[in-house]
Amino acid sequence: MPTFAEHVISSLTASGVRRLYGLPGDSLNGLTDAIRRDEDVDWVHVRHEESAALAAAAEAGLTGELTVCVGSCGPGNLHLVNGLFDAQRSRVPVLAIAAQIPGAEIGSGYFQETRPQELFADCSVYAEVVTSAENGPRILEMAMRAAVERKGVAVVVVPGEIFLAKTPRDLPPAVVRPSGTVVRPDDQALHQAAELLNAGRRVTILAGAGAAGAHDDLIALAETLKAPVVHALRGKEYVEHDNPYDVGMTGLLGFASGYKAIEEADTLLMLGTDFPYRQFYPRGAKVVQLDIRGEQIGRRTRVDLPLVGSMRDTLPALLPLLTVKSGRDHLDQALAHYARTRRKLDALAVNDRERTPIHPQFVASTIDRLADRDAVFTVDVGSPVVWAARYLTFNGRRRLIGSFNHGTMACALPFAVGAQAADPGRQVVSLSGDGGLTMLLGELFTLRQNRLPAKIVVFNNGSLNFVELEMKAAGIVTYATELDNPQLAEVAAAIGLWARRVERPGDLEDALKGAFAHDGPALVEVMTARQELSVPPAITVEQAKGFTLYAIRTVLSGRGEELLDLITTNVARRILH
Repeated sequence: MPTFAEHVISSLTASGVRRLYGLPGDSLNGLTDAIRRDEDVDWVHVRHEESAALAAAAEAGLTGELTVCVGSCGPGNLHLVNGLFDAQRSRVPVLAIAAQIPGAEIGSGYFQETRPQELFADCSVYAEVVTSAENGPRILEMAMRAAVERKGVAVVVVPGEIFLAKTPRDLPPAVVRPSGTVVRPDDQALHQAAELLNAGRRVTILAGAGAAGAHDDLIALAETLKAPVVHALRGKEYVEHDNPYDVGMTGLLGFASGYKAIEEADTLLMLGTDFPYRQFYPRGAKVVQLDIRGEQIGRRTRVDLPLVGSMRDTLPALLPLLTVKSGRDHLDQALAHYARTRRKLDALAVNDRERTPIHPQFVASTIDRLADRDAVFTVDVGSPVVWAARYLTFNGRRRLIGSFNHGTMACALPFAVGAQAADPGRQVVSLSGDGGLTMLLGELFTLRQNRLPAKIVVFNNGSLNFVELEMKAAGIVTYATELDNPQLAEVAAAIGLWARRVERPGDLEDALKGAFAHDGPALVEVMTARQELSVPPAITVEQAKGFTLYAIRTVLSGRGEELLDLITTNVARRILH
C-alpha cells in the first residue's frame, strides 16, 4: 500500500502536473521524499514560499493547466498567502499543499501552530484539512477538481505525519482534467443583445482576458458593428494583435484614444472583462455585458443587458443575428485619434540625444523590438507595467503575465521563474522595478540553482516610482520612497548571472542583445529617469489640483530642484516632440 504522499504524487502526475514549487521543511518530509523517488515530477526549489505561489500562478496562467505549490507548517504556508491571493484573483488553477503541525497537537498552541483552512478561506475556492490517510485521497481529488473547474486556488492542509501514513488500500491515482463545456446565453437573451447592438449608432467594444481563444470572432464582430475595440490590460495579448479596429487601452495605464472611444459611445459592449475603474465608463450609454461569471456583471457600471457565457461560445451565436452597419464615422474618428495618440507615445520612446538618465519608454520599446516573437513577458506593478502596457506589442504568440488584479509588488521575477520552468526553451523576459527586484532578490538564486535562463531587465530609478506618482496626484510631497540601491548588476554577477549595467542610451541595445543571446540567466540593470510621468488618459479635477498642490508644497519644502527635474524630464521634452 502506498503512503498518502505517494498517492498525492501519483495523482498529480496522472493529472498532468510536472513540477511542484516550494521550500522543504520537516512537516513536508514525507512529501519531498516521495518527490525524490518519483521520476515524473520535479521539485523547483525557490527561496520564499510567496515566490512558490507566484511561480505556480504564472505557470497556470501560461499553460491553463493545474499547477502546485507547497508550504511547510506555520510560517511556511503563511508565506504562500499573498501569492495565492494573486492566483485566485487571476483565476488560474493552483493547488496549494499546506503542511500542518502534528494532528495530535492541533489546538494546543503548539510550536508554529496556525489554522490554515481559515487563513486561506478568502483566497481559495476550496480549503480543507486531511484528518487521516483514509480520507486524504478523497479530499485531494475534490480540491484538484475545484481548482480546475472553478479556475482558482484549492488548498489541502495535511498534518506532517499523514504524508507518511499508508492509505487503507491500493487506490488508483486520481486523474483530474478540465471538462469540456459550452457556456452561452439562451436564444432570447441573444436576440435582445442583437436588438440593442443593431440600434446603436456609436458602438464601442471593451474586451478583456475573456477574449482568449475568440480573437477571430471578435474581429468579425467589430467589422459587423463598425465598432472600435478598446482593451483592458489583461486583454492586451489577446485583443490588440492583427486587429484593425483596436484603439488601445483605457484606464489609469491606458491611452487617450481608448478613453475617448468609450466616452463617446452610445452603446458599450463589454466582453470578458471586469475592468474596475468606474470613472472610465461612459455616462448615459446603453451597456451590454458578457461574462462567464454572472456574479461579476454590473459590479462596475449600470448594465442594461447581462449575458452569461464565454466569448468563444457566445460570439458565433450572436454574429448571425446582427445587422452589418454601413456608417463608419465613430470607428474612423476613434482610429484617427488612436493613430495620433500612438505617434505621440512613440515619439517619447527614443534615444533622446544620449541624455541621461534613460527614458523608460525607450527601454521598453527596445525590449519589444529585440525580444523573440514568442517571448513571455512578466511585469512588476508600478512603472514597469505602465511601459509594458504602452510599448510591448503582441502577435498572438507572445504572452504577458502580471499581477493585474491583485497588484502585488515584486511579482515579475517569481512569475519569470514559473514561466521559464514551464517552458525552458522559450525566451522569458522580466520587466522588474528596482523596488520589486530587491523585495524578492533571493529568487535570483532560484534562477541559478534551477538553471532557468530567464532574462531580467531592471528599471532602476532609485525609487518606488508609481507610489511617488500617486503622492504627486494627491498633492503630497514625496516621502519615504527613495531606494538606496547597490549596483544591482554587480549583485547579480556575484550570484553567478550574466549581468550588465546600462547608464547611457547608446549602450542599451548591445546589453540587451548580450543578455538575450546568453544561454543562462541574465540581468540588465538600466538607470532610468525617476521623474518620468506616466500620465493617465484623463486627468480629473482632483488630480489637477493635487499636482498643483504638490508643486507648491515641494517648492516650499526647499526641494525646488525636484520640481525643475520633473519639468525638464516631461514638459520640455514633450513640447520639443
